[in-house]
Amino acid sequence: MSTPLSDQIDRILAFSPGDPDRLRAYFAPGRVNLIGEHTDYNGGYVLPAALTMGTWLVVRPRSDRRFRFATTFSDRIVEVAADDIRYRPEQDFANYPLGVIDILKRRGVEMSGMDMFFFGNLPVGAGLSSSASVEVATAFAINDMAGAGLDRETLALIAQQAENEFVGVNCGVMDQFSIAMGKRNMALSLNCLTLAYELVPVHAEGYRLVIANSNVPRRLAGSKYNERRAECEAALAVVKRRFPDVQALAELQPDAWPDVESLLRAEAGDGCEVDNIVRRARHVIFESHRAREAARLLAAGDVEAFGELMNASHRSLRDDYEVTGEALDALVEAAWSAEGCVGSRMTGAGFGGCTVSLVLADAVEAFTKHVEAAYQQATGRSPSFYISDLGDGVHALPALDALIR
Repeated sequence: MSTPLSDQIDRILAFSPGDPDRLRAYFAPGRVNLIGEHTDYNGGYVLPAALTMGTWLVVRPRSDRRFRFATTFSDRIVEVAADDIRYRPEQDFANYPLGVIDILKRRGVEMSGMDMFFFGNLPVGAGLSSSASVEVATAFAINDMAGAGLDRETLALIAQQAENEFVGVNCGVMDQFSIAMGKRNMALSLNCLTLAYELVPVHAEGYRLVIANSNVPRRLAGSKYNERRAECEAALAVVKRRFPDVQALAELQPDAWPDVESLLRAEAGDGCEVDNIVRRARHVIFESHRAREAARLLAAGDVEAFGELMNASHRSLRDDYEVTGEALDALVEAAWSAEGCVGSRMTGAGFGGCTVSLVLADAVEAFTKHVEAAYQQATGRSPSFYISDLGDGVHALPALDALIR
């Protein structure tokens, strides 16, 4: 029977020739955030889940203190000496695993070299955490092969640190955490301020998650992300002048919103900038609450109410946080008008990337046809669809010879 590994074995052995018994294989999923967007860096709740789509990593240990990297996305092989690991733009995709190797080395976990071959089925740049999947796969593989004994939470934090400090992307911990800690048919309710988490059973029998890729590059995501973070930090600074014990914007509860809004309007200054700060804060406070409530609804099997929270989340991201854009709005509005869809929202940073919809299983085919036609009419673009189950977090795979027979 064909498997993703057996389909790639010739290319793997061409890249790293030698005894197949010395190869080790690992899998790290991508993730979809069901609800709780732009709350992670504001100390709020998120509700991500690991997918069955993801990244495969095949590793062979080396003894010459060389690290070599290859991927199906490029014909290029990147090779780096163990004593010369640093960020270089020309290293491209290899900077993500190299960052993890660097952080692990600082913690005293070292390998004498490795061949690392990556491939997967996550669309790059679509907001399904392809880079975090590579990072967590690398951390898990080295931890396993070196016998370092680090737990999954620590590996997630190492992967985040690599992206922050080595790659230079100031991401939160949600992506790496959900990829490391995910469980089949469960979502992860995570408090991003304390890292307290709970695995929540997703009782949505008869429904499927449909991910729609707008196929619009997220060109504005980086600059707007930094802008939104600055606006939220400005809001928090005003709040802390009155309530110094508040550590994060998302700690504030919806019932406190009238007082918070009055405080922001009185002390943040005048003009449209204040209006922006107020709307960003409102999104964060109510979105974190929606993420907490959504976990309860999914565990109880209240799919319809969960769908309404998804819809409210997208409206808030569109109107208050202003990170959706024409393409994502067109996808979501098409989903809202399709029979069998109980909820739909953008997922990820925004300004391109993907939406996630909860759809009756029997209606999925009609749903994708309807959304594709409506999206093409509205934007002139064609979307891509992924119907993925919720899967396990990062894990080792069986011996390679068993998988390629």
